Amino acid sequence: MSKTLDLAIDLISRRSITPEDAGCQDVMIQRLEAIGFQIERMRFGEVDNFWARRGDTGPVVAFAGHTDVVPPGRSEAWDSDPFAPEIRDDLLYGRGAADMKGSLAAMITAVESFVENHPDHSGSIAFLITSDEEGIATHGTIKVMEALEQRGEKIDYCLVCEPSSTDRVGDVVKNGRRGSLSGILTVFGKQGHVAYPHLASNPVHSAASALARLSGETWDEGNDHFPPTSFQISNINAGTGAENVIPGEMEVLFNFRFSTELDEEKIKTRVHTILDEEGVSYDLAWRLSGHPFLTPEGALVDAVQAAISNITGYRTELSTSGGTSDGRFIAPTGAQVVEVGPLNATIHQVNECVSVEDLDTLSAIYDRTLERLLS
Repeated sequence: MSKTLDLAIDLISRRSITPEDAGCQDVMIQRLEAIGFQIERMRFGEVDNFWARRGDTGPVVAFAGHTDVVPPGRSEAWDSDPFAPEIRDDLLYGRGAADMKGSLAAMITAVESFVENHPDHSGSIAFLITSDEEGIATHGTIKVMEALEQRGEKIDYCLVCEPSSTDRVGDVVKNGRRGSLSGILTVFGKQGHVAYPHLASNPVHSAASALARLSGETWDEGNDHFPPTSFQISNINAGTGAENVIPGEMEVLFNFRFSTELDEEKIKTRVHTILDEEGVSYDLAWRLSGHPFLTPEGALVDAVQAAISNITGYRTELSTSGGTSDGRFIAPTGAQVVEVGPLNATIHQVNECVSVEDLDTLSAIYDRTLERLLS
């Protein structure tokens, strides 16, 4: 059994449902201390994080990741216990196998190999690990980055080891992400009997035209790096549960995934304009999850692409698709950020799994990337 597989099995067996860490970070810290890393535990609220660094000069190459996982759902739906890792047909099964305990294991073994071969490497290697990525993400990476910024400690290059690949490990690298802006729209009406609509005001009816305009709006055309901004309604709730009552309020949850062609203020202004033009009586609360970011081709992208090509023999595709990641908290500090990890086909699903072979391939890619940046 390879060192990467062995470590992945250990981590997966720990029931670290967000925001719990369940001892995963202790395992990683012990391995990093053994090869000369200085460890700083950072606990914010109920969330465990740590910052580890080997070296005191630049450039700083950081690995970022999370030990928390999403709930497995009903255990009976799985073919094996989600927290009892099992290998079947060369696939490692368990909650977090792909997202992202397999990557955590590959990070550690890659750095162990690199340090063994380059004990006096240039620059610094760092780890930024949280247990608050799958949850509300308010006491994890964002807090660690705030602490680093306050003392002037900078990350130059960051590998966020989220599952980025599609068909084979390393075929897709995320070099940016769209912004995410959510809204909770409350539409006000007047409750009444459905037989007497003239004595009531139906918020579902009054908002229908506005919602149609919002969903049909062309927000931008995107650009060379980002697809067009999208608006999606994720939930609508109104009514008392009775078929003969006109509701007095309606709540609509929606989200924008937006490109660099827009910013949050422009989006907000256009939404309010449409609602006002349609005469909707409403209240609207906004929440920004992250701004869009992009790492153009340069030192980090080139190093990762070259490492993947050297290890696998094929050239990777750059992409900004998908959801958000903790890279949104790291990129604004000036760091170059890319995401490279295993296949994402089974993440958050029943019977989540990762290829055993891919774990060692991923470790080799991380190792080779360090060689290109720090040796």
